[in-house]
Amino acid sequence: MRAEATGLRRGLPAAAGTVWHVGVGRQRAERAARSPTVAAADALAVAGIGGGLDPALRPGDIVVATELRADPNTDGGPAALAPPTLLVAALRRRGLTVRTGAVVSTGRLVTGAGRERLAGTGALVADLESAWLLADRGQRPAACVRVVADTGPLLRPGTLGQVRVALRALPLVAGALAEWAAATTVRRVLLASPRSFCAGVERAIAIVERALELHGPPVYVRKQIVHNTHVVAELTARGAVFVDDVDEVPEGAVTVFSAHGVAPAVRAAATTRRLSTIDATCPLVAKVHSEARRGAQHGANILLIGHAGHEETDGTLGEAPDRIRLVESVDDARRVEVDDPRRVSYLVQTTLAVDDVSEIVAVLRARFPDLAAPPSDDICYATTNRQRALHEVAADADVVLVVGSANSSNSRRLVEVAERAGAAAYLVDDAAGVDLRWLAGARTVGVTAGASAPPALVDEVVGALRGLGPQAVHERSDTVEDVRFTLPKEVRL
Repeated sequence: MRAEATGLRRGLPAAAGTVWHVGVGRQRAERAARSPTVAAADALAVAGIGGGLDPALRPGDIVVATELRADPNTDGGPAALAPPTLLVAALRRRGLTVRTGAVVSTGRLVTGAGRERLAGTGALVADLESAWLLADRGQRPAACVRVVADTGPLLRPGTLGQVRVALRALPLVAGALAEWAAATTVRRVLLASPRSFCAGVERAIAIVERALELHGPPVYVRKQIVHNTHVVAELTARGAVFVDDVDEVPEGAVTVFSAHGVAPAVRAAATTRRLSTIDATCPLVAKVHSEARRGAQHGANILLIGHAGHEETDGTLGEAPDRIRLVESVDDARRVEVDDPRRVSYLVQTTLAVDDVSEIVAVLRARFPDLAAPPSDDICYATTNRQRALHEVAADADVVLVVGSANSSNSRRLVEVAERAGAAAYLVDDAAGVDLRWLAGARTVGVTAGASAPPALVDEVVGALRGLGPQAVHERSDTVEDVRFTLPKEVRL
C-alpha cells in the first residue's frame, strides 16, 4: 500500500536505496519482479505490514522471514532465505520485538477458517506479495520483513488502530534494512586456524561435566570455569553452581577450581570447609605457579607481567605475595623497584599478546641486565598460535570478528592483534552481537575465536554472514594443534 511505502521512505537514508511502491496482490508483484528496476538491483528487500497468524503475535511485532511460501502452492514449494540473524539484531537494537519464521503469500485476503488453516502450517504472517516479489531473486541478497497489523478477524472496530501501530514501526524497519543493504558488499570470509577451544579449556569443561555425571548436581565451581558466557550458561543448566569464593559453598560439597588457577590461601580455605575439591587448573597455568614458588624459594624478586584482577594473575600472585610484583604495562616496567637488581626474574600471564610482553620485557632487561626468563615460554601455545594465525588473516581483511566473551583475556588480545595488522576488529559473544554497521562497505571479513569460545559459535557467525549474500569461505591454517591433557584422577571413569 502507499502508506507502507511512505513509512519506509521516512526511515530510509537518501543514499541507502530506493523504495518502490509496487501495489497489492500477486499480479502486481510478478510484474514488479520482472521490471528493469528490480533486475538492476544489487539487493532486494520486501517490507510492509501483514496479518499475524500466531496468536502470540501482537500489532507492531516484526516477523523476518526465513522461508517464503505461496498459497495455493503453484511455484515449486517453500523457498528458504539466508539466515537473517544480523538483520534481526539490527531490528532488536531499535527496540522492536522480532520473531523469525515462515511468511506465506496468498492470492487474496484470508479470514476465519482460512487463517486457521495457514496458522496450522506453522507460518507466522500472511501477506499478498512477498513470495512472488522474491521468486526470481537469484543469488542476490534478499530479505523479507513484515510488521504485524491485524491479529484476528478483519474489519472489526480495532483493526484500523492496529494498522496504525504497524505503520509506525516501518521507519524503524527501513533504518535496519539500510544497514543490512550497506553490508551486503561482503563477498569473502577468511577463517583463522587454529581458533576456539584449546586443550586446557576442553579439559576444564570435561572436568565439570564428569563431576556432574559422577556426583550429580549441584557441583560448585569457584569463578567461571572458563571465561565464556555460553559455556557457563550451558553448565549452569546442567547443574553447575558458580560462586565467587569457597565460603559460598556448603561444607563438604564437591567443588571445582577453575582453569585459571587459585592461590594457596584458597586451597587452605577449601580444606577448612572440608570441601571435596577437583582442580581444573590448566597445566600451563600450573607451570607458572610452580615457577613462582621456585623463584620465591630461591629469594628472587619476581616480576609478573599480567593484568590486575584477572583470576590467573590473582592465583599466581598468591603463591608468594611478598616476593611477586605485578607489571601491567611498559610504564610499570619503567617504574617498578626491587631490593636486589641482580636477583630479578619475570613470569607472564599465559593469555597475553606476544608483542606486548616483548615490549615490557625489553624495558625490564634494559633496567635489570641480569633479568632471568622463565625456563620455557609462559604464554601458552594456544594463545601464540591463535595470535599468529589471526595476524595473517587480518592483513587481508577489511573487518575482523573475534568470537569470545568480554572477560576473556586471550579474546581481547586477538582484537588488538587484528587492529595492529590494520583491520577494524570487534569482539562478539555470538552472531547476535555483530553490528551490521561494522560491515558497511566491507568485502572481506576475517573470523576467529578465543581459546575459551565454543567452535559452534564460529559456525553461527559464518552462517549469519551468509545472510548478506553468497560468499566464498576460506580457512587459513597456520599450524595443527594436537595437544591433549589428561583429566585428574578424581573424575577419570
